[in-house]
Formats: sequence, structure tokens, C-alpha cells
Amino acid sequence: MSERPDSCAANTANAGTTGASAVTEGFTIAWDALRANRVRSLLTVLGVAVGVSVVMAIAALVTGIRTSVMSAFESAGPNNFVVGRIDFTAVSFSDGSGRPPWWNRPEIEPEEARRIAQLPSVQDALYLFDFQVDLQFESERVDEVMARGFSSGWPAYQPGTFLAGRDFTPAEVDQNRAVVVLSAGLAEALFGQRDPIGRVIRVPNDFRGTQESFTVIGVMQPEENIFSTAFQNFAIFPWTAAVRRLRQSAWQAQIYVVPRDSVDINRAQDDVIAAMRGMRGLGPSEENNFAIMSSAQILDMFNRLTAVFFLVILLLASAGLLVGGVGVIGIMLISVTERTREIGVRKAIGATRREILWQFLVESSLLTVGGAAVGMAAGFGLAIAVATWTPLPAEIPVWAVGTALIMAAVTGMLFGLLPAYRASRLEPVAALRFE
Repeated sequence: MSERPDSCAANTANAGTTGASAVTEGFTIAWDALRANRVRSLLTVLGVAVGVSVVMAIAALVTGIRTSVMSAFESAGPNNFVVGRIDFTAVSFSDGSGRPPWWNRPEIEPEEARRIAQLPSVQDALYLFDFQVDLQFESERVDEVMARGFSSGWPAYQPGTFLAGRDFTPAEVDQNRAVVVLSAGLAEALFGQRDPIGRVIRVPNDFRGTQESFTVIGVMQPEENIFSTAFQNFAIFPWTAAVRRLRQSAWQAQIYVVPRDSVDINRAQDDVIAAMRGMRGLGPSEENNFAIMSSAQILDMFNRLTAVFFLVILLLASAGLLVGGVGVIGIMLISVTERTREIGVRKAIGATRREILWQFLVESSLLTVGGAAVGMAAGFGLAIAVATWTPLPAEIPVWAVGTALIMAAVTGMLFGLLPAYRASRLEPVAALRFE
């Protein structure tokens, strides 16, 4: 038997109510019915809330990461671009022969960076490549440190500040000097509270059984962003020392190009492409054997990836609401059966089929919207906890909140349509006789 007494029907609307009064009445009756069946309503709300909370937490993390990535690119220079051997924004793993498409492409050479830096549309062009090393100072050792061989002048284009010391000079690069700049986190790991400037660290070469000594000349604190928290330990060497002293390969070397402020990025790219083709002796019909990657292209690639994540989130939300919707159908069918006499009383005093239909549609929508609201609150709390205790940022997108509520309301109405239609089709006399 229903927990809602038939006397509740006395609070129903009079016959013929329309407009705002009918809407208000529908919400009032639906709310009274949900309160009269608290346990059942709570279980339905909980089912929807669990799915929505997970989706909201994921949406917050993906949005926060996207915002941080865009901010990092903006701070590094939105008009800067890279000349490389490989176009990572449109990479494919085979050209049909079983080999990667860059297999026969020549490496980027330091001389090409020097020639590009002389172009009138270019402010600077830096030669760089990445690798990994192990660093040791006395008994302290840090393995697999992210390292970079760089031209001098790189701090102007890398977000961060020097806590101590300086960058290496062009002369130190040309003369293959054994100097290095460390990140603040790496310096602390190696030296503790001691002043790192002027101290000598060793770079073990386990394959050759030897060690190279480098003098620390600077300590840099990277600007706070998603990349700085993920890579706190890094070392930057003159590219000449990385190649000649550490025997590092420059097969993936790149040229970081900074156009002049007064020059359009497209013009600068065209000038660089023409210079590279000229240096490599490419004919008019020959394709480029190098790649140009702008910050906009990299951001576009990242946006495509996040779009896939958002699509997955939407599918997860749909699946969660589908499960909750199936529960809504079952509960609303039970509710219609238990409240058959109440429906008969309402119809006997003049309630129309439309009003009965509206009443049960509102009731089913309140269940799913309530679940969505609880899920969003829980998801927001989960996202804040992740952002607080991990390096990952979190940001709740406003559109996700509105979309979740609208989808929940529509889902409630769709899945509540069958029970509501069944209730609206009951004959008053038969309903009043129902036991």
C-alpha cells in the first residue's frame, strides 16, 4: 500500500486550472509524493547522483588541464613556432613500408638555426633537443633527469625565474664549456640547503664506465603550470656539451623560432620555410623534408584530444542517466499503482488527463534533477579534493552544470512518460474502486 494517504488529494488543484497555477500545482503534488516516499525517492536520487558525480569530476579535471595547457602556451609565446624533423601534430607511424615517415629525413642542424636567426622577420632561433641523464653529487644521486641541450638565451622564452646564478653565454656554448643550469627542485634534491652555484656535479655514463663533471652556474624556478608540477627536476646544458661531452644524439633536434613583434606569424613561417628549402636544396616540386609546428597547431591538437574526452564524458553521463532512468520507470509505475485511488479522486473532482500527465512527469523529473544536483555537488567536492592533494588542476565548466541539469530533467520526463501516460488514461470509476 502507498505511504501517501488518499486525503492528500484534497490538496490538488481544482478542475480546469491552467497556466502558472497548473505548473505550481504539479510541482507541489510531485514534491509531496516524493516526501511521502522518502526511502524510495532517495535510492533513485542516489543512483543518478553516483553517475553524475563521476562525470562532473572528470569534466572538471579535463577542463582544468586544458586551461592550464593553454595558459602555459600563452606565457611561452603564442606566435612562436618550432622547426623540427617530425610534425607531432599530424604524426603517423608508418608510410606503408614499415618505417616511420621521417625515417629518411635529415636531422635539424645547428647551422640551420644560425641561418634562420639572421632572417629579417626572425628575432631569435634557438637550437635544442631533449634527453635523459643521471646526476650525482657526493652521495646524492638522481636518476632519469629530464635534460635539454640548448642554445644560449633560452630563459627569455621559458616561463620561470632564476633563483641564483645565470644562463650560459654564447661563448660558453661555442667553446663546449661543461656548465649546467638546474631546476630548483633538482638543486634541492642534490645539494639540500647548500648553495649550488659553483659546485661540481657528475654525470655517470654507465655504458662507458666514465663520468663527466659539470659546474652548476644557475638555478631556475619554473613558472607554476601543469608542466612545472609534472616535471620539477630538469637540467639544461649547452647543446655542444650535450653532444660532445655526454655523447647525446641530436636526431630529434628542433629550432625554436621567435618572430619579431612587428611581423605576422604567417610571413615569418614563410620566410623560414623558404630558407630551409634553400639550405637543403629542395626543388619546386619536392616536398619539405622538415616540419613547421606553431603553438596554434599544438593547441588545436590538444583541443581535438580533449574533445574526445568530452565526448566520452557525455557518453558516460548518458549511460548513468540511462541506468537512473530505468529505475525511474520502475518506481513511477509502482507509484501510479499505489496512488490509483488518489488519481481517481482527482479526476472525479475535475482534473484533466493533461494535469495528471504533468503531475507524474514533474515527479519523475524531480527525481533525476535531484540526483543530478547531488551528483554535481559530490563531483565538485571530488574535483576540489583531487586539485588540493594532487598536481592536477580542476575547474567546473558552467556549461557542464547547465547541460547536466537539462539532460537530467529531459531524461526524467522521457522515462516517466510511460507511467504518466498510464496514470492519465485511468478511468475515474475504476480508479476509485481500486484496492
